[in-house]
Amino acid sequence: MSYCIASYRCYDSQADFHKKASSIAIGMTVGSWTELPAAKQESMKKHLGEVISVEVNESEQGERYADIQIAYPDANFSSDIPALLITVFGKISMDGQIKLTNLQFSDTFLSSFTGPKFGIQGVRDILDVPERPLLMSIFKSVIGHDLDELTRQFTAQALGGVDLIKDDEILFENELTPIEKRVAACRKAADDVQAQTGKKVLYAANLTGHTFKLKEQAKKAIDSGANALLLNVLAYGYDVLHELARDPEINIPIMAHPSLAGAYYPSPYYGISASVLLGQLMRIAGADLVLFPSPYGSVVMPKAENMAIREQLVSPALPFQHSFPVPSAGIHPGLVPLILKDFGHQVIINAGGGIHGHPEGASAGGRAFQQAIDAALAGTSLADHAAQGHQELRQALELWGGER
Repeated sequence: MSYCIASYRCYDSQADFHKKASSIAIGMTVGSWTELPAAKQESMKKHLGEVISVEVNESEQGERYADIQIAYPDANFSSDIPALLITVFGKISMDGQIKLTNLQFSDTFLSSFTGPKFGIQGVRDILDVPERPLLMSIFKSVIGHDLDELTRQFTAQALGGVDLIKDDEILFENELTPIEKRVAACRKAADDVQAQTGKKVLYAANLTGHTFKLKEQAKKAIDSGANALLLNVLAYGYDVLHELARDPEINIPIMAHPSLAGAYYPSPYYGISASVLLGQLMRIAGADLVLFPSPYGSVVMPKAENMAIREQLVSPALPFQHSFPVPSAGIHPGLVPLILKDFGHQVIINAGGGIHGHPEGASAGGRAFQQAIDAALAGTSLADHAAQGHQELRQALELWGGER
C-alpha cells in the first residue's frame, strides 16, 4: 500500500493529543472503527488512516501543542490536489487550533503530475541567461490606461534591462486592454527593444476570466505572441494550474501569483503553512515561477518561511524540474546583496516601486538593479560600485539605502 503523509501542529491546553490524532486518522478516512464488526474491519483496513507520530511540546510562550503525522492511504482519493487537500485537511481545518504544516507524497500520487514544463533551466534557456539572478519588473498603475500607455510603460521597463515584465494581478479583461491586444502590443515593444539592445524579455500576461474559459484565453494570448502567463492560482485552484501546465498547446512558462495566500498561512494556529501552499503544491501543479512575499519589505513574511518555500521549490525530494523562487514586495537595489546571500543565484529579483520609483524613471530603475547585481556578483560593495560612475545605482542608494 502507498500513503501520503500529512503533518499538523495542533494547539490545546488540555487535549489528549494521542487520542486526537487517532480520531483524525479514523474520522478523515473510514469514519468509525471500533463500532465495525470484525469482518468489516478486515475489508476496510486498507482505507484506514494511520498515526505515524505524536510529539507533545510547549512553546516559548507556554502554549501546549503537538506535532502530529498521519498517513492516508492513496486508495482513498483520486490523484489530484483538490482531493488530497480535502482528504488531509478538509473537515479538520475547522476543528480547533490546527495547522497543516507539511505533506509527503507517495510515488503513486506524484506519478499523475509532471510539474513545471520549463522550470528554472527552461526559463533561463528562453532568455539565454545561464547563470546570473534574473530581474523582473511589474506594471504599476494599470487600471484605466489604454494600450499606448501600457506600451510606453513596458518599453521604459524593458529598456532598463529587466529580464521579465509581469502584469499587475488586478489587471483583468477590459475594453481598453483586452489580453490579445495587450500581448500583441507588448510583444512588439519587446521585439523593438531586443532589436536595440540584443536582450530578450519575457512578458507574463495576467490570465483571467471565467474558469472554464481560461484555456481558451491562454491560447488566444499565445496566438497573439504571449511568451509567459501569470495566474492567480489560489483564486482559481491548483487543479486549474495543473490543467494549464500539462496542456501541450500552452507551451510557455506559467508564473504563480500568491494573491489570497494571506488567508491561509500567517497564523501559527490555523491554515496551511507557506511552504506547502506556495512551495510544494505550486511546484507539483506546474508553476515555473512562484511569487511570494519577501522578508525585506512592505508585505513581510518571516525569513524562515521564505527559506522553507525556496527549499520546496528546488528540493530534490520532488521528482520535477525546479520552480523559480520570486521573493516580492518592498524590493529595491540596496537589497540585492542580501537577496543573493539568502537565495543564491537561482532567484528572480522582482521590483515594482523599486524600479518605477527611481528619480530618473523606470529605465534608470532597471539599470540601477542591474548595476547592483553586477556589484554583488563581483563581491564589490554597492557604495563602491556606485562611486565608480554608476549614477543610477548611486541615486537608488541615496533614496532607499544600501546593504543591511
